[in-house]
Amino acid sequence: MVKNIIIAIDGEASSGKSTQAKKIADYFGYSYLDSGAFYRTITLFFKRNRFSSVNQIDDNDLINISLNSEYKNGKNLIYLNGEDVSNDIRSIEISKNVSDFAKQKNVRSHVYRHLREFSKNQSTVIDGRDIGTVVFPDADFKFFFYAKPEIRAKRRFSEINKSDINYDSVLENLNYRDITDSTRDIAPLKKAKDAYSVDVSDLSIDEVFEKVLNIIKK
Repeated sequence: MVKNIIIAIDGEASSGKSTQAKKIADYFGYSYLDSGAFYRTITLFFKRNRFSSVNQIDDNDLINISLNSEYKNGKNLIYLNGEDVSNDIRSIEISKNVSDFAKQKNVRSHVYRHLREFSKNQSTVIDGRDIGTVVFPDADFKFFFYAKPEIRAKRRFSEINKSDINYDSVLENLNYRDITDSTRDIAPLKKAKDAYSVDVSDLSIDEVFEKVLNIIKK
């Protein structure tokens, strides 16, 4: 029986985790999961249903949320109860609120179940904040990406490319997410003890890919 491989890529917001995870998945022919997209999808659900506070969420609300992911032709599609919300979850409004929802224990447990179920029977590359520390502590390979906030904000701003959003607001949001993600009580953002650190500040996409690939193949 062939062993399924799990590659965990954790790191700060907008550090290029998803880009590299997809490239690695394509290279090896593995499945790909963006755990952050699941938290964004849950945030979208509650925003649509006008939940004014994360404290209103209970387990019964989460029962109504079915998450699914499909990766094909280099694109990651995210489904909320069967609806493709891949574009909707990338709005600045969702970015501003996702960390508050993601720090809730029952929300994280809901996402964990979906991630583990999806990866149960297939080799998968997964990116997030706590994949190597909590979700898959026994992952075959673990990486932790980081970069200066200003560099990450510049990259994120170029991706958004909307006239009503400025660089300063993107940087402010990233700084807020960094603090929230790293100080939350449940599964805070941190490097796993056995993870490889990758400073992506001054590296191109191809240079990061080669660095990660060389570690996996050695």
